[in-house]
Amino acid sequence: MKEEINKVNSQTVLEEWSGTSSNKLSLTAVISPSSSPSSFTVKKYGNRFNLFSRRFLEAFVPEGFPNSVTPDYIPFQTWDLLQGLSTYIRMMLSTQALLSAIGVGEKSATVIGATFQWFLRDLTGMLGGVMFTFYQGSNLDSNAKMWRLVADLMNDLGMLMDLVSPLFPSAFVFIVCLGSLSRSFTGVASGATRAALTQHFALQNNAADISAKEGSQETVATMIGMALGMLLAHITMDHPTIIWFSFLSLTVFHMYANYKAVRCLNLTTLNCERSSILLLHFVETGQVFSPKEVSVLEHVLPLWVSSWSSKSTKFLYTRVRLGVRVSSLNSPEMMELLSSAGSQYEKAKYLLLEKKGIISIVMHKDSTTADVMQAYIHALVMANLLHHNRTSLHTDSQTWMDKHYQTFVSKLQSSGWKTGRLLSSSITWRANWSRAIPDKKIQ
Repeated sequence: MKEEINKVNSQTVLEEWSGTSSNKLSLTAVISPSSSPSSFTVKKYGNRFNLFSRRFLEAFVPEGFPNSVTPDYIPFQTWDLLQGLSTYIRMMLSTQALLSAIGVGEKSATVIGATFQWFLRDLTGMLGGVMFTFYQGSNLDSNAKMWRLVADLMNDLGMLMDLVSPLFPSAFVFIVCLGSLSRSFTGVASGATRAALTQHFALQNNAADISAKEGSQETVATMIGMALGMLLAHITMDHPTIIWFSFLSLTVFHMYANYKAVRCLNLTTLNCERSSILLLHFVETGQVFSPKEVSVLEHVLPLWVSSWSSKSTKFLYTRVRLGVRVSSLNSPEMMELLSSAGSQYEKAKYLLLEKKGIISIVMHKDSTTADVMQAYIHALVMANLLHHNRTSLHTDSQTWMDKHYQTFVSKLQSSGWKTGRLLSSSITWRANWSRAIPDKKIQ
């Protein structure tokens, strides 16, 4: 028995591999039996520098990188780190101006006065964050790109207020409170949209790992930015013109980097605008766009920034109102809705109503996420028919849904779209309806 074991050992070679990804492994050692019994030789490969550099890199990129993240992760993180770097450089300039306005370094300034001003500043920011979450918290998922840009714009305004505050001593408290309020919006919107983007990047259920590594990347950017900011603050001290030129130049670059970052994103979730773009293309060609093609067409700025017309089919989603309150309808609209419930939408978990070019959706209280998706696509079909001056909207749109809806959803899924949920504003108002069955007289 012992001889058989020795024979097996003499034929066995053991290799050691290192790496976090199956296709990124590197051979580090080979263990093989030597000529003498019960002894082995170990042959190592590579060098310590390569091992150290690989370990160092693992502190900043997710495990299994690049296969564990989406292809748009690298360009987004590159632009995101650049915009973060510019933010921390500017922060030193604005903080220097803020401390100067509070009275740091002046004999006339009191500790209790500076503390009270700082307290009002922080209190305003906290209250602003709570109010912003209350009014817009449920909308951040549906327009992650837009809110990402808005968040950084509000941060720029907040730092601008800090830089302006020394110029208006009589209104100092009011100005710094406005700046704190602006930055509070940034904290809520940036944190929420970052969570949504992390879920998008995670291909192997590794959102926590991606978030942790993003924190490491941002820490390095913060340290570099603060060091450069302190150097710039020292160089530009007592030169207000150079300070303003540096601040405004970095702000322009900051917004450009943010715009490029969100333009890199190829989100696969369906929101109102992406659903509208996909449906219109499918109606015209019978095919669906890929997430990358849609990312080029969708808007990352608020619609009021862009020049647009409400009558353009490109913005069909602006004609749809999801989750309409039934009690807000007038008598003719209510009668039309009741008639639809008993005819066109007898088996559906939603009702559609057209008024002055706007398609209103009333969701059933028992409707699911799939019902919400179907209702919204149905409303977009009806809005498209309305644009082409079709009169029998309900009948024609229902015919289209019966014939093409399942094909449309199947093609979306095969193109990489997630069709399980429509990212939209929360549906607060729902309704319940049932068709009354008249009593039959017993003969």
